[in-house]
Amino acid sequence: MDFELLKDTICAIATPVGEAGIGLIRLSGPEALETARKIFRHKDPDLVLRSHTLRYGWIVDPVSGELVDEVLMSYMAGPRTYTCEDVVEINCHSGYAVLDRVLGLVLAAGARLAQPGEFTRRAFLNGRIDLSQAEAVIEMIRSRSEQGLLLANRHLRGDFRQLVEDWLEILAQAQSHIEALIDFSEDLAEETGQEPSLYESLLEKVVEGVARPLRSALNLFEEGRVLRDGLTFVLVGKPNVGKSSMLNALLGKDRAIVTAAPGTTRDVIEDTFVLGGVQVRVLDTAGIRGEPDEIESRGIEMTIRSLSQADVALWLIDHSRPLSGEDRRVFEAIGDRPCVVLLNKSDLPPAFSVESLKEHFSGLSGPLSLSAKNPLDIDGLKARLTEAFIRKPVKNCGSQIVPNIRQKECLEGAMNSLSKAEELLRSNAYGELISFEMESARKQLEAILGRSHDVELLDRIFLQFCVGK
Repeated sequence: MDFELLKDTICAIATPVGEAGIGLIRLSGPEALETARKIFRHKDPDLVLRSHTLRYGWIVDPVSGELVDEVLMSYMAGPRTYTCEDVVEINCHSGYAVLDRVLGLVLAAGARLAQPGEFTRRAFLNGRIDLSQAEAVIEMIRSRSEQGLLLANRHLRGDFRQLVEDWLEILAQAQSHIEALIDFSEDLAEETGQEPSLYESLLEKVVEGVARPLRSALNLFEEGRVLRDGLTFVLVGKPNVGKSSMLNALLGKDRAIVTAAPGTTRDVIEDTFVLGGVQVRVLDTAGIRGEPDEIESRGIEMTIRSLSQADVALWLIDHSRPLSGEDRRVFEAIGDRPCVVLLNKSDLPPAFSVESLKEHFSGLSGPLSLSAKNPLDIDGLKARLTEAFIRKPVKNCGSQIVPNIRQKECLEGAMNSLSKAEELLRSNAYGELISFEMESARKQLEAILGRSHDVELLDRIFLQFCVGK
């Protein structure tokens, strides 16, 4: 992005376009109020708009004099705004035609259409938020579960920033001690009769104050991913074991067609539901069997691909039919993927014992006997899945800071430098080497907050935003 563009006045529709009660058009920049006044009419033409007030009026086409919409307009003078600039928000009726017309008048009055994420980018560049908080904004917008929202909220309010700033302060103090030892080592040696050695106390501060909590944050990444991104469950099994019925039961609605004929599902069908406050994506796949027709073969290929992307395989076995070579093919397709075995159709007489199942397929955890037709069985399945895959991440990450993938890479870089600094401190190595590693760790941590402006990085982050945010 051309940073010169950040000095002008921008505008955008800040609410989803469609039929709704309210639609909002946001302006930000030095000419925000003057631009809005060109199209806003109040019953008192001499009205002085005070900051952080809301006024009733009309949007008027200044060329034709036509009344366009009845609105409420708010004015907020910088720096006490989202972007730290002057901000105007026009609350009009929501609809394709009215929002497009009002936005067109704002553009004609002199504003420029904002780029994706440009409002938040200005908030970051003007110092209102750091980069970790900016990333939390998009995470909050995308949150589809309670746990993901709570995690984004902790980052948005600045918890991660405070933690990183604490680490940076400890490293800065340690580095200043190291550099003092470098500069005055001879004087201290003459006064004390020995080489100065604050290395032991510095090591303890760096390890306890930075390295250990940093490592803990890294260890939470995978569990935090579950809260942030959710889980993917893939229903697999041979044809006609009840995968589509199980999909419908988990979702609580008829999403897939269910028939007695085997091979009904030829494509991957997916939907989402919330389990334990976490969004779960569940996929119903084509049954795996030995001699499929051409269309089924393609469906089975998609099943295999879906398994490769799954967090958990839900392997359905028809307990009312004997085990067969097709079940063996499913077992081999699952491989080492985490798996929950579901013995479906428990409302029918069983055709094999649990012991024989374990003999056929070694290494399986205890299967769950159930019927996709029984709501109580489905509740039991959800409870088991929650306990196995969700409760631990929620417990471990409940009040902790959890990095995203970019932040994780920065933390790994800092951890690598700190590990080298620890080794050097333990061996009483040259202070210059220790200081270099600490400086490297500080730069990695500062990158989390966006202290140095990497334009390409900022573009990648803010282009993920919608235009009005």
